[in-house]
Amino acid sequence: MIHCDGLVKIYKTDDLEVVALQGLDLHVEAGELMAIIGNSGSGKSTLLNMLGGLDRPSAGKLLVDGKDLLKFTERDLVKYKRETVGFVWQSNARNLIPYLTALENVELPILLKGRGKRLRALELLEAVGLSHRIKNRLSELSGGEQQRVAIAIALANEPKLLLADEPTGSLDTRMSNQILDLFRELNSRMGITIVIVTHDPLLARKVDRVVAIRDGKTSSEIIRRQSYAEELAALANGSIFEAEESHVEYAVIDKAGRLQIPASYLQADEFKEKNKVRVEMEEGRIILYPPEAK
Repeated sequence: MIHCDGLVKIYKTDDLEVVALQGLDLHVEAGELMAIIGNSGSGKSTLLNMLGGLDRPSAGKLLVDGKDLLKFTERDLVKYKRETVGFVWQSNARNLIPYLTALENVELPILLKGRGKRLRALELLEAVGLSHRIKNRLSELSGGEQQRVAIAIALANEPKLLLADEPTGSLDTRMSNQILDLFRELNSRMGITIVIVTHDPLLARKVDRVVAIRDGKTSSEIIRRQSYAEELAALANGSIFEAEESHVEYAVIDKAGRLQIPASYLQADEFKEKNKVRVEMEEGRIILYPPEAK
């Protein structure tokens, strides 16, 4: 569904030049439920904006559903945003129109596309568990309910890719878990590809794969050892899994052979404030040693 190769994004303002993405590589399969994590300024929101057609890459390759976004005209971008991708923002002010009911909010994008609106909107609100709140306006819904409406809106035109930018950032833990469970249910039932951007590493408990971005590049991937359904079944049988046991983390090597070593490893006294390491092959393993003392 998504292929990013050597993706670069440079922002220029007056004499200042900021490189937000520095040759990022990312591949997401169709039907995958995955998350992108990273600290503020790592480039994760920049990446999401480009996947959503809201911003253009400066260089590299970006394919979504077989479409080359670097070759898009403005007309192509409009069509792409209407038909291929759905977006859920953290701020409900960007998701919802406050003076419309939940049903009218979901009907609006369907109406703009010229389709029969009422039945599809009702089906989507039922899918997100809000069939009893269709006549309520924004002020009459909780934060979690508003986010459920936002998800229904994002699904209104049957997109192949759903992007969510910090969708649980303004919610408490209980409601966040409900929203993430909803994403998993929609992914399983509809087969839609879902990419969630977040700063919360605990999200790995809910998705199949987490890609970490640091300084504009993919630095590591956290992959589930077993399916989420198998983990839930094990928990129901009394087995207890720690996050470290249920997931395994891999460093990512780019095409030039570079990798980002986890920042915590570099805080060890042997490596601290040093920019060189010795690399040796030992019994099928690549070993990193601190530089020899002068």
